[in-house]
Amino acid sequence: MAGHKQHDYHIIDPSPWPILAAFGVFTMLFGAVVWMDARGELPYAGSPWGFWAGFAIVIYAAFVWWSDVVKEAHKGDHTPVVKIGLRYGMLLFIMSEVMFFGAWFWMYIKHWMYPMVGEYNPEGAWPPPGVEVIDPWHLPLLNTLILLTSGAAATWAHHAIMENDRKGLVNGLLIAIVLGVLFTAVQAYEYLEIFHYNWFGEAGNIYKSSFFAATGFHGLHVLIGTIFLFVCLLRALRGHFNAEAHIGFEAAAWYWHFVDVVWLFLFALIYVGVIWAPTG
Repeated sequence: MAGHKQHDYHIIDPSPWPILAAFGVFTMLFGAVVWMDARGELPYAGSPWGFWAGFAIVIYAAFVWWSDVVKEAHKGDHTPVVKIGLRYGMLLFIMSEVMFFGAWFWMYIKHWMYPMVGEYNPEGAWPPPGVEVIDPWHLPLLNTLILLTSGAAATWAHHAIMENDRKGLVNGLLIAIVLGVLFTAVQAYEYLEIFHYNWFGEAGNIYKSSFFAATGFHGLHVLIGTIFLFVCLLRALRGHFNAEAHIGFEAAAWYWHFVDVVWLFLFALIYVGVIWAPTG
């Protein structure tokens, strides 16, 4: 029969969303450059509107693009072969995220092992002079327990899916989401304490930069993962998942566990490790 498909792959329909997403990312990047142009050499230097316009385009493109993926799943287009491809795609994405955080860890470890000597650090000490180290056994430990418990709740939800236990799925997701929000709130409070009491001393020291780059990007990933799980909760409430078809939740759970593991390394290196670091 003409047009009859002889394979298990899904040939997607032409879509405007990839080019729209690319345009949004470019607009957001260029807008960020304009926003951070301290010398005023670019038109509209210092204006944030380009960045936020690009950000809005990216969010919209992601919403409609992933909505189409969900519709394809309900139409039966996600055959076993397609599901394998989706899983491989998510694994490759997580591997790229591993490389991303690996760069921040390497930067931190390099300066830990070979601190830079300069005006604010003549002895080459680590952490640099003027830095008041955060006690890892208070807020950081609390956030570690919160995030690990959230990961356990996500695992509970995953097991509930495999048993077609919709109540367990919803409850597990709800607990994971609430704990994810709580983690973000505790981290925001920690940041406010750091800035209020100037725990990290002079602006521009490498410890401060390393700390906020690593923990800040992780916090952003926690926020994204929480939204990911929230979307899964909305879908679960609409009856979208079952034991045979739950790729969307599976991707969210993998991402959430990745966020957990990254935090354990952050906690060990940046919070606990610094109290054992040599002083010079």
